Order: sequence, then structure tokens, then C-alpha cells
Amino acid sequence: MRVVIQRVTQARVEVDGEIVGSIDKGLMVLVCAMDNERTDFESWAKRLCGIRLFPDASGKMSEDVQSAGGSLLLVPQFTLSADMKKGLRPSFGRASSPALAAEQIAGLAAHCEALGVRTQTGRFGADMAVHLTNDGPVTIFMDKP
Repeated sequence: MRVVIQRVTQARVEVDGEIVGSIDKGLMVLVCAMDNERTDFESWAKRLCGIRLFPDASGKMSEDVQSAGGSLLLVPQFTLSADMKKGLRPSFGRASSPALAAEQIAGLAAHCEALGVRTQTGRFGADMAVHLTNDGPVTIFMDKP
């Protein structure tokens, strides 16, 4: 799995003009399931819910999403698997099969919810319009834990 995490003041995902996921303060996470491998949802959920990207009273990034009163918006993004080693056209061969990827993103969302963090998702396989206000900006990239 590969993710790009952005601290946001608000974010939403629309499909055909309908809002399918929306948060205020929190983390908007682009999620790519890769290599058709089973994912350790518990480990990924703990990392996403525990990453300290929000400022404390002194301005130091030491608060996680839950202690900062935020939420998660997980957005499926298979293009994060892009391989650009050859030519100018990306290869997405490392992206998981659609059925497995949908299962992985749903599993990750369920584990984040189980940790007490309100979690919304985009719609897997849909043409999504993502709207966000990046806070900071703070953007973090993570591969497998």
C-alpha cells in the first residue's frame, strides 16, 4: 500500500456532482493498494490515526488526527502505483486488482473507524472530483510500514 497524506481544513469527494465523502479538519489520504498483497489494516490504521501532523499549543506538530478533533477522508488513487522507469507513459502494473483494492480500502476505513476516528471514503473505481484546502501545507508520503 502507498499513501499520500495531506492535512486539510476541509475536503470532499464528488462523483457526478454528488458528495460521497466529506470532512472538515483532518487528513485527506490518497490510498493506493499495490502488488495484490494482503494488507495489515491494523498497522496502517494505527499509523494513519497516530501520525502527529497537527500543532499543539506551542505550534509543534505533536497532535494526531483524533486528539486534534479531526477526521479522515480516504480516497482510492491507483495512479500512485505509477512506474515511470520507461518512457513517458506511466505503467500501473503494481496496482492491485480492482476487487482486492476495493476490499483493502474498505478494510482500512473500518480499522480507522474502530480506532475511534471518523472516516469517510471516496468511491472506488469512480471518476472523482476531489476538493480540499491543504493546511500548512502539510503533505506526507508513506509506503508499506
